[in-house]
Amino acid sequence: MRNLLLFLHLAAAILWVGGMAFVLMALRPAVAALLQPPQRLPLMVQVLRRFFAVVLACIAVLLATGVPLLLQVPGVQAPRGWHVMAGLGIVMILVFGHIWFAPWRRTQRAVAAQDWPEGGKRLNQIATLVKVNLVLGFLAIAAVLLWR
Repeated sequence: MRNLLLFLHLAAAILWVGGMAFVLMALRPAVAALLQPPQRLPLMVQVLRRFFAVVLACIAVLLATGVPLLLQVPGVQAPRGWHVMAGLGIVMILVFGHIWFAPWRRTQRAVAAQDWPEGGKRLNQIATLVKVNLVLGFLAIAAVLLWR
């Protein structure tokens, strides 16, 4: 059972962190180079709508697997990196919650109203917050691997 929990935990982390890296490093620059705001912003809203659904599922899996995995080892015996990873994961969830409830909703409203400057501003805000989460995700991975 532990191996299944660990597999699901790792798969969810890979999907979330890898998805952020893909969007920031490949998709976003390519779309910005090829499309004008009236085409680019609705496309990004559609992409992010699907990606954010994946992120929500990943968060559920990470919590559903991470808590039991952490509880299998008494707190003082768990590697320090696990606690750092858990703390960073909670911060990542909070950052995503802010994205979801603030700039994401504003982005959707702006794009629906064809307010391209506002939509672009909000997508840039989302990109900044996703960069923060990407760094936090790499730090969480590093903490688990390097701080045993």
